[in-house]
Amino acid sequence: MAKAKTQGATPMTEGVETLKATVEQFTAAGNQAFKDNVEKSLTALNELNAQSKKNLEAVVASATAATKGAEALGAHAMAFSKQALEDQVAAAKSLAGAKSFQEAVELQTGWAKSALEGYLANFGKFSELVTESVNETTKPLNERVAAFVERTQAA
Repeated sequence: MAKAKTQGATPMTEGVETLKATVEQFTAAGNQAFKDNVEKSLTALNELNAQSKKNLEAVVASATAATKGAEALGAHAMAFSKQALEDQVAAAKSLAGAKSFQEAVELQTGWAKSALEGYLANFGKFSELVTESVNETTKPLNERVAAFVERTQAA
């Protein structure tokens, strides 16, 4: 029997060697698949982090634009209010200096007409500022949504 071991492989030895080779191939394939999946997961996680960063930047840009828009609206409202108050004071002074009832009515009518025209012009400017502010505020968010839709459609 000792002679058989030295002369060649027995069916049992061949089976063990085949099993050993199969297990090594299976282990190598499993390790490679695990490595590939980990790399894919890390790549996806890095991409997700990059997208999250861009989303946060878009929110910050949107908030900044909204703040600037609110500041512009506030400044415009303050300037208009100041001008309207000055006009009202001037109208009151001229009205107080009227020499007749007819002159007072004419002054009041003239002031009312110019005040209404001023309010209408201010309303138009205010509408433009609001529209511009909304557009600037939503622009970064719209860009992120468009990028998401594009990425989703490409996948």
